[in-house]
Amino acid sequence: MSGLALFAAAASSAPTQACKPTPDDAAGPFGRVAPPLRGKIGTGHVLTGVVLSVLDCKPIRGARVDFWQSNKRGVYTRATSGSVLTNAAGRFRFEGPRPVSYEGRPAHIHIRVVAKGHEILLTRYEPHGARRGNLRLVLVPQQV
Repeated sequence: MSGLALFAAAASSAPTQACKPTPDDAAGPFGRVAPPLRGKIGTGHVLTGVVLSVLDCKPIRGARVDFWQSNKRGVYTRATSGSVLTNAAGRFRFEGPRPVSYEGRPAHIHIRVVAKGHEILLTRYEPHGARRGNLRLVLVPQQV
């Protein structure tokens, strides 16, 4: 799975693919204020994807997808974070510098997805040397 997420599945155009929920990961740096709305924090790596509901595998419009990655020293800052909203097809795009490895951890980007009527998803993406990534993030509905 070179260039794909460790926890988030690679996006697929296969309509018959089952919608399994994306596994949660450690919370990461999300105890902070939400990152500013911006789809670009630098250049070198492009991350695209789709946000879907596990119920019917349909896209979720208007989901907020937050990205946090560390700087070259392994420190998380607002300058290395951003948020985007999914379009009508549930798609998103985020561009930033290539994630770096720090403290023995592989290069990664923490991702939080917030969508009305669904549980918050915390996951992470590891590029494994790829310049582009394409994710399929599947959310679980909130329990009533």
